[in-house]
Amino acid sequence: MELQTARQIIDTLSQGVDPVTGETMPADSPYNEPAVIRALFTVSHALEGKLARMQRAQPRNAGKPWVTDEDAQLVAAHREGKDVKQMAEQMGRTPFAVESRLVKMGLLPPRPGMRMMAPTAAA
Repeated sequence: MELQTARQIIDTLSQGVDPVTGETMPADSPYNEPAVIRALFTVSHALEGKLARMQRAQPRNAGKPWVTDEDAQLVAAHREGKDVKQMAEQMGRTPFAVESRLVKMGLLPPRPGMRMMAPTAAA
C-alpha cells in the first residue's frame, strides 16, 4: 500500500468516518474516542513528514557506485580546496556521500561518530 493511501485512510478514520463505506462511525466506536483520534492525527502528521522527505529531489548520481573517473575528479577538487558542498553539487552527489568518499580515500579525517571502514590509499 502506498503511504499516501494509508494516510488518507488514517485521516478518514480520525474524522470518525468509515473509509470503506463513507458512513459516520457510531457514537460508541473506538474511533470517536479522544485518545484514538489524537493517535490517528499524530500518525497522519508523521506520515506527512515522511512523504515530504521522500519527495525531495535527489542528486542525479545519488546511490550510484563511484567510478574511477569520479574518484580522480574528487581528488582534484579536494586539492583545489573546494568545499564538500561544492564538490557534491558538481558531482551530483550528496554532501554526505562526498565526505564519506573523501574519508574512505584518506583525504579527510572522519568526524566524531562517523562509522567508516578503514581508509584506502589515496589516488
